[in-house]
Amino acid sequence: MTDLLILGAGPAGMAAAIEGRRQGLSVLLLDENAAPGGQVHRNARADAKGPGDIQAHAGAALMAELAASGAECVYGATLWAIEPGPRAFYSVGGEARKVEARRIILAPGATERALPIPGWTLPGVMGVGAAQTLLKSAGLVPQGQVWIAGQGPLLWLYAAQALAKGGKIAGILDMSDPGALKRALWHLPCALRKPRYLMLGLAWMRAVRKAVPVHRGRDIQALGDGKLEAVVINGTRHQADTLLLHDGVVPNTQITRAIQGLEHSWNERQRAFQPVLDAYGNTNIPGIMVAGDSGGIGGAWAAALSGRIAALGAAQALGRFGEEQRDALAGPLMLRRGDELAPRGFLDTLFAPLPLPEAPATILCRCEEVTRATIEDAAQLGCLGVNQLKAFTRAGMGACQGRICHGLLHAAIAEARHVPPAEVEAMRTRFPTKPLTIGELAALAE
Repeated sequence: MTDLLILGAGPAGMAAAIEGRRQGLSVLLLDENAAPGGQVHRNARADAKGPGDIQAHAGAALMAELAASGAECVYGATLWAIEPGPRAFYSVGGEARKVEARRIILAPGATERALPIPGWTLPGVMGVGAAQTLLKSAGLVPQGQVWIAGQGPLLWLYAAQALAKGGKIAGILDMSDPGALKRALWHLPCALRKPRYLMLGLAWMRAVRKAVPVHRGRDIQALGDGKLEAVVINGTRHQADTLLLHDGVVPNTQITRAIQGLEHSWNERQRAFQPVLDAYGNTNIPGIMVAGDSGGIGGAWAAALSGRIAALGAAQALGRFGEEQRDALAGPLMLRRGDELAPRGFLDTLFAPLPLPEAPATILCRCEEVTRATIEDAAQLGCLGVNQLKAFTRAGMGACQGRICHGLLHAAIAEARHVPPAEVEAMRTRFPTKPLTIGELAALAE
């Protein structure tokens, strides 16, 4: 039994654990990785220098606070089910465990939005987020003929980080909409409340453009026989050993969509579903809270503030203090969170999600190799949404359980039916949300 169970040791989860302990709660923090930090603070160091050093310094400070907080942290732990109570089930070292919690804060962060292009399933094609993980965790830098295509701040940050580490990048295809800047300018006054994001982004772009040829357009395909051999950009063929794709990030809702009855809403600007939350991160399910980017993309600093706010909400709900004291403690944090979220309108407009590829043969579900044409055929036969699409095509039923393809399938079925995406329900997930062996379940019974 624990007062507060937290899933995810990224900025939101670490901050929630620190604040929970500060308020006298017993805290159990679970994370799949071998150490805290999440994606954005992976292997963060207080003496980091170069692109992303400001975030690294913040991450190192959070990790130091977490280590001194007294929170129980279990790494290498995979949470795979949540039941009413609430209670959670997770596995560590091949053994399943159960924990009763008075409050659960889910902070699994964000997941990279898939960018399907012709040939994106070839070996040698991967996401920028995965490449950044390799850079941070193993020091692997791009070598050979490496191309990057897509849009968004992470694309430019990774490129700047890779170059600073001695990596080589053959070229970048900037796929963002040239006309988006004019639309985004309406949001600029609000974004200037917290200009840090904009200044960092401009610095990354300047550094990259000095060292790497940057092309504009959206005409790209990957070619190869058994592996990536070339990319065709705007009709010109280039040799390629690796192609990195990126189209922003979306909330990781794999667990929240599996909790029966937990409400989600469609975020039109980010083109993604996210759980419906109050100011403290409470969902409509008693005892279940969400913090950080899994409740809506806001960035690392906003996520850490959301974690602290959620922990204060949990402490009040568990009787540590009343609503008046909770609001007094959380008020300044909410004001700071509002400032951190101020640039989102500008960034979301500037880097609006890219449209689906027009080529009918482009694969949208990698695991089951389901193409866009197959999804359009299913819609003509009467398929109304992504959940029915499983029965029609098996899309979303492969090894990833829709983690990669959910957004693509949702967009494709909405386009095929000629209806707004908000009118198409989200894919329903089921527990266990991660692969589970019979041996692990047997250990739970023992």
